[in-house]
Amino acid sequence: MNLLDRTIAWFSPQAGVKRLAARKTIDVIGSGYSEGGASTRKKSLRGWITQIGSPKDDIDLNLNKLRERSRDLFMNGPLGTAALRTNKTNVIGPGLRLKSRIDAEFLGLSEEQADAWERDVEREFAIWAESKHCDALRMSDFYDMQGIAFLGRLMNGDAFAIFRRAKRTPWMPYGLRLHVIEADRVSTPWANAGLNNVEGRNPTNGNEIVSGVEIDQLGATVAYWVCNLYPHVTGLDSSKKREWVRIEAYGEKTGRPNILHLMESERAEQRRGVPYLAPVIEALKQLTRYTEAELMAAVIAAMFTVFVKSEGPSSDMPIGSMVPEDQKVAPEDPAVYEMGAGAINVLNPGEDIVVANPGRNNSSFDSYINALCRYIGAALEIPQELLQKSFQSSYSASRAALLEAWKMFRARRQWAAKEFCQPVYEEFLAEAVAIGRIHAPGFFNDPAIRRAWCLAEWSGPAPGQVNPVDEIKAAGLRIEYGLSTRERETVETVGGDFDRNIKQLKRENQLMRDAGLNPTPSSRMVDQTKEVNKENE
Repeated sequence: MNLLDRTIAWFSPQAGVKRLAARKTIDVIGSGYSEGGASTRKKSLRGWITQIGSPKDDIDLNLNKLRERSRDLFMNGPLGTAALRTNKTNVIGPGLRLKSRIDAEFLGLSEEQADAWERDVEREFAIWAESKHCDALRMSDFYDMQGIAFLGRLMNGDAFAIFRRAKRTPWMPYGLRLHVIEADRVSTPWANAGLNNVEGRNPTNGNEIVSGVEIDQLGATVAYWVCNLYPHVTGLDSSKKREWVRIEAYGEKTGRPNILHLMESERAEQRRGVPYLAPVIEALKQLTRYTEAELMAAVIAAMFTVFVKSEGPSSDMPIGSMVPEDQKVAPEDPAVYEMGAGAINVLNPGEDIVVANPGRNNSSFDSYINALCRYIGAALEIPQELLQKSFQSSYSASRAALLEAWKMFRARRQWAAKEFCQPVYEEFLAEAVAIGRIHAPGFFNDPAIRRAWCLAEWSGPAPGQVNPVDEIKAAGLRIEYGLSTRERETVETVGGDFDRNIKQLKRENQLMRDAGLNPTPSSRMVDQTKEVNKENE
């Protein structure tokens, strides 16, 4: 087209409609999140390639590799070990302890009757829980199994506890046994190898199996498939045939669980759990590599090694200390020269040594490690001070860090009590009532009555105290103003039992009075205690 034709075409009605439609398209493209997090035109986001996937695509297909790396970081990465053990120590500690709290009013019991029943149940539960016979493998008691199951859930994403039955004996009147297994053993039989052994079907009923979890047509979990072997086995196990056992999730007649699946869901319709370290695996591995490299550089820089160059072959041994035999990497290889403290190596004719000097000492090492620990700790909900076990800040900052961490620890403790301890206790109590060792009228007749008999609290280790005097005063004020109770403050402050403390104090006070001593601390002793605490601050 010539210039006149192009001018006429520009001002034509049809061209105006096209330009208006183009402007509207540009406006739509450039509105809302299209110019923000959803932009595909900005240089900073153009290379960010993402894809929407289901929980099965995003999680299950990657679980094997996530578990492998999470375990490696726990076994070989100091910071990964610290993150998992810090959780286990503060959430579970030596084990969550039972405190029966039945609904006495609903059950029509007086306070005295309720207290007596609760003491009887706690005594019976101790018979089972404190014995290794409660473990199907006879290796741990119930309190140790809590830590094993919780650590397995963090390390592998989830863990499982199977209820088994054994013959009652004179030394163990209960047949309930608990078998804790790791996540690897729950897997899909007859799986499609192309899908990383994730998907399969039950040939009997046609139900879908996802990572060992069988679900019905409505998506409800109906069973778990447990393999007799781990995915990768060696030794005697390698000759065994791989077989799976189907365990129904709940009893058909009782509705009680046959197996406990310990996992924390982060997405709807998620079937398997994600390892706790998954979001920071890369950061933890890079940090481990960096610290190992810095440590090796420091070791090499501290060595003083002399290399002797010769023009011809010589049988003379140099004066000095050679590398000790136990420190040699390749003692039989004459072509390998090793460094050592005060070592002397004789080079062959024509050989030379070139040493790369990185300029140690690295002054930014500590600040970089601290910054990365804050970054990792934020993702794991563990403050840097607690993750590194290094409290070098002020009292207020240290206390704030502990309080923030304990929000997470308490939430995880409630989860452990709800998902593991309470179901096990309810299964134990059902057997105790069934065999007549505990009297609980209506236990099997009405779910509401059964729940009233099963109510309980689970207490664990108390938080650390930065300033015990001030925190005990605060606890006293909470009790005085009705914001808390002596029993709760005893548990949360020192992890003790208020009822037992009162009985023991009564006995001790009487003994002191009989000896002519004053059981009440004098004001002078209190003042001295305050002075000592001020000096410690």
